[in-house]
Amino acid sequence: MNRRNLLKLSATSAALQMLPGLALAQASGVFKVGSLCPVTGAGSPYGPGMQQAIRMAVDEINAAGGAGGVKLELFTEDGQTKPDAAVLAAKKLIEINKVQALLGTWASGVTLAVMPLTDAANIIQMNTSGAPAISNLDTKDLVWRYQATNDRFGQAFAEICKKNGYKRPATMAFNNASGLGNTQGFTKAWEAAGGKVVAHVTYEPNRPSYRSELQKILDAKPDVIVTGSYLPDSTIILREWFQSGVPVKWIMPGWAANPDLVKALGNEVCEGLISVDSVSNEKSASYAHFDKMYTKATGKAGSTNVYAAMTYDMAIVLGLAIEAAGPGATVAQVNAKIREVGNPGGTAVYTFAEGKALLAKKEKINYEGASSKLDFDKFGDVTPDFGVYVIEKGELVRRDVVSIASGA
Repeated sequence: MNRRNLLKLSATSAALQMLPGLALAQASGVFKVGSLCPVTGAGSPYGPGMQQAIRMAVDEINAAGGAGGVKLELFTEDGQTKPDAAVLAAKKLIEINKVQALLGTWASGVTLAVMPLTDAANIIQMNTSGAPAISNLDTKDLVWRYQATNDRFGQAFAEICKKNGYKRPATMAFNNASGLGNTQGFTKAWEAAGGKVVAHVTYEPNRPSYRSELQKILDAKPDVIVTGSYLPDSTIILREWFQSGVPVKWIMPGWAANPDLVKALGNEVCEGLISVDSVSNEKSASYAHFDKMYTKATGKAGSTNVYAAMTYDMAIVLGLAIEAAGPGATVAQVNAKIREVGNPGGTAVYTFAEGKALLAKKEKINYEGASSKLDFDKFGDVTPDFGVYVIEKGELVRRDVVSIASGA
């Protein structure tokens, strides 16, 4: 065989391996799942717990006899909260490990970076990212979002400003899809209600100081600053603001304003800061089930990591979709069952075992998730409720819950 024919054969073989119709048949009774959580980097306060939650769910599914005649096999990589590192890890998972679903990307920049890879391979992608662009770029309906979009975060920020009587908000955004999505969503909602944003600043990552950007904001004399930020940059910005002595309130996403922020800056700097994050489906039986397992596995309550509930749900929904698709199903056929097992129209179930039992009887189910009700819209997005926390004496105290309509 000459080199040209060998290359043609290799290319054809590689292409065939990516075809969704062959995916499960090649797996020999195994559905391969990739975990790409942010174990290190800005997402590291959450990534290890997210990864543990996926492992818990995979073990739970396999202990119940698997799904659709297959067992789930888990492969894990660290996305590092960096798009370039995540792309390399995703390539390994897809090309070497041959995963058929990629779960757990956190930062929007990471999800947007790996989507072209999962899209080209025709595999399922599940994330906790907020960038609105994810919805529009998901042209094959293979991407499923378990976190609220940044637009909806922005709407929640606007509602909180209104409830607190703020009149002169300003925004500071980290220059990436997530940061800008937060503040742009806020601005859109605030101006639609007749308000005006007095100043906008977009800042770059990995800077030792943000004094000039902060001063531009403070010169506009806002009564509150709304941010699209992460923990490292928020730490620098708040430290420099406190040193300025200028009185102003802050509203920040929960992934920035968390216990690690208080630990880094101290109680006095953080006092009164408003932190906003998704809240889990805490009154559901599925959350109680998840919380018990997560606490046993990590020694921490499920409430300490809202993203862990999301990644747990990812694996459970995937398992139920595999079961609903039946033995020998392709990845495309599994993907087509995700809304069917997660949206209204069937009997509510709260565990994989409950859902599997009803699916065996050819009954329709509606998995009510631990993270939210998981009613996927036409973009594959869900809309959790938002918890409003105020930092008081170093503790995040929930003061309100804000709901945003899923169609908004």
